[in-house]
Amino acid sequence: SFALSSLTHLLVFAALFPGGLCQYGYEYFTWLAHIMGYSRSPMTSDCPAKCTCPPIFPTAMYCDTRKLKHIPVVPARMRYVYLQNNQIEAVPEGVFDNATSLIWVVLHRNKISSEKIGKGVFSKLKNLKRLYLDHNRLTKISFPLPSSLKQLRLTSNKISKIQPDLFQGLKNLTMLLLNDNQLQDVGGSFEELTSLGLLDLSNNQLTKLPAGLPESLHQVYLDFNHISSIPEEYFQKLPKLQYARISNNHLTDNGIPQNTFNVSNLIELDLSHNKLQTIPPVSTNLENLYLNANRIREFTVDSFCKNTGIMNFSKIQVLRLDGNAIKQDELPPNAHQCLRQARIIDI
Repeated sequence: SFALSSLTHLLVFAALFPGGLCQYGYEYFTWLAHIMGYSRSPMTSDCPAKCTCPPIFPTAMYCDTRKLKHIPVVPARMRYVYLQNNQIEAVPEGVFDNATSLIWVVLHRNKISSEKIGKGVFSKLKNLKRLYLDHNRLTKISFPLPSSLKQLRLTSNKISKIQPDLFQGLKNLTMLLLNDNQLQDVGGSFEELTSLGLLDLSNNQLTKLPAGLPESLHQVYLDFNHISSIPEEYFQKLPKLQYARISNNHLTDNGIPQNTFNVSNLIELDLSHNKLQTIPPVSTNLENLYLNANRIREFTVDSFCKNTGIMNFSKIQVLRLDGNAIKQDELPPNAHQCLRQARIIDI
């Protein structure tokens, strides 16, 4: 029923985001769970003592936020296992051998180190689609991954290097989160990820953009790194890219070839908090442009519109130029004609 489905989704959300429903008291969910057949205690004989296996969702095992130090035995019927917010230090070889049909393995916010992950512990899970290992103590990813994987979350670890063949065969991966690590150079690690849509490398120590990004890429986040230049025709090789964030880097005019960002597929571009002195040319299709906190001294209409007329204008809706050396009264007369669709222009 609709009510049953809604409750299931609500409890899955609550398991993944324990703070997201804080406006409801714990007692509220205890009561709601009780009348719908849930319980905080095991409901079946094969459910580990410290976990919850609700009959209403028979393929899910909730072991989150239980102060667990070890991964309990997972019943063979399970497809989803939630082990986040514990004190788990290891994912030993064979720990999931009893449940090789797992689809989601959620292990974020634990104390797992790279050395304590079994070599084949995840590659045996041939149906695995989501693996959450963010907010742990990983320094490298030295274990093979199954080709079925669609989402891999490695945010907030201490990863400093990516092995060259790490992502080999991961043709189904659509989301890869590597932000908030210690990566300095990723080379062409992502070339084989032909389905990748979202790549987050923000808040690392990169000095150059990753090479050979797949053409499937839709969103790329590279903010808070040490990037000072962009290779020739870098974004022209990414025909599906719509969102690019390269804020809080060391970009200068000299490091950006002409027309680098003048690509028709881009919708949003964030170049804020860099060292730019001029507005780079962008496509008339661009809708959101963030150039705040740079060193720009002049508003150049040509950066948005080569020709201005009834049919020639920019689709810019949000333009941020605050924190530069431009003044509102210095805008050229034809700026508003070019940017006629703009809702916000901050100077």
